[in-house]
Amino acid sequence: MSVPVLTGADVEAAVSPMRAVEAVRDAFVAYARGEWAMPPKVYVTNYPAGDFRAMPAIGGGHALLKWVTSFPGNPSRGLPTVTGLVLLSDAETGELRAVLDAATVTALRTGAAAVLAAETLGRSDARTAAVVGAGVNGRAAARTFLARGRDVVLWDVDPSHAAAAAASLGADVAPSRNDALAADLLVTVTPGREALLDDETLEPGQHISLMGADGPGKAEVTNAALARARLFCDDWEQASHGGELAHGVEAGVVSRSDVTELGRVLTGDAEGRRTADEITMFDSTGLAIQDLAIAIAAVEGAAGLDPATLVL
Repeated sequence: MSVPVLTGADVEAAVSPMRAVEAVRDAFVAYARGEWAMPPKVYVTNYPAGDFRAMPAIGGGHALLKWVTSFPGNPSRGLPTVTGLVLLSDAETGELRAVLDAATVTALRTGAAAVLAAETLGRSDARTAAVVGAGVNGRAAARTFLARGRDVVLWDVDPSHAAAAAASLGADVAPSRNDALAADLLVTVTPGREALLDDETLEPGQHISLMGADGPGKAEVTNAALARARLFCDDWEQASHGGELAHGVEAGVVSRSDVTELGRVLTGDAEGRRTADEITMFDSTGLAIQDLAIAIAAVEGAAGLDPATLVL
């Protein structure tokens, strides 16, 4: 049996940002209900250069293994930060069903999770949205905001990156970093080498989706900022050991009782935003169940593509 290999272009053609949000939402719900399973993510580190990650999951009649890298210094070498493969198998027979480009799967689910959290936890009257970090995943978040009918501005430490991303997406560049950080709905997708937000820079009623600090030693906000906000995450075990919350846990600022998993909000088993002035933060570490949802959607969507374009 031939196994389709879906390139990044194939995955993008098969899964729209709107479909990605739906798929990721369903994955969060299935995981919260115990219908999908996800063993712990395994890190193989080579710091400070970067790390390798092995991410398994099972659900929806399929099993997945994602082997993916994160090497933040690669762009300066003309190389992508994220590379790797996703293997999708039949959960009943073990047969390999597809091989997919991991970078595109990652970008789609990162953009979808960032915007899903913003829509779920942000104020209903939120007017402004911004993405800080105009790399592949930052562009995916901005593209998802636009697909959901919301205007968005971008900011990047390299103004040319922000300008190029905005032009390609039909978005605007934020006048300054401070303007971007003050948005009602803020998504940060940076390498996490330095904190962007302190308690004094947070705005009442703001929501922040923290997407960049997805490994040990990374941080986009200070402990003081964590202490001021109402905290949410994708998965407590991952977030408390390798995500944005980890430094807060280590410092004793954050405990398990302070954090709500987004899936429980989506199922109605936990409260989301409680007041208009509350500051909400969502810590995303990236879940294999999200990759599984995107991979399944990609294989389903690829059925409508020209078979001649797929590598067999």
